[in-house]
Amino acid sequence: MQTITPFLWFDGQAEEAARFYAAIFPDSAIERIVRNGPGGPGPEGSVLTVGFRLAGRSFAALNGGPRFRFNEAVSFAVACPDQAEIDRLWAALSDGGEPGVCGWLKDRFGLSWQVVPATLPAMLEEPESAGRVMAALMGMSRIDLAVLERARDG
Repeated sequence: MQTITPFLWFDGQAEEAARFYAAIFPDSAIERIVRNGPGGPGPEGSVLTVGFRLAGRSFAALNGGPRFRFNEAVSFAVACPDQAEIDRLWAALSDGGEPGVCGWLKDRFGLSWQVVPATLPAMLEEPESAGRVMAALMGMSRIDLAVLERARDG
């Protein structure tokens, strides 16, 4: 049972964002939508919160208004098994967003993601090659796994 649920604050885009994310990841779905009733913080019938599942994990989205914005201090890291999945997720999540460095990007809602190979932590733990891998990584936006592997192998 999952006991901690990421709760994401949006400015009127909670349902749109949840549907966008659920369409990208397997084992994902919109699970519930709570609408504002009379006297709610938003117009009656508008979306207040969305409960959704991404890759089997529970998330919640709130239409909280313009007061808070996402920043890079919080991001979601997605460990990908191969280059095809890196490319697929990078294309989907960065559509309408902004590429960053080292596999980071901001999606169209401003949420930061790290689209990385599942093997990256092990590559960075190898003392004899970690520096080469990090140097290669720093020069990338979307990660090229073959380049990282060549850097690891010397």
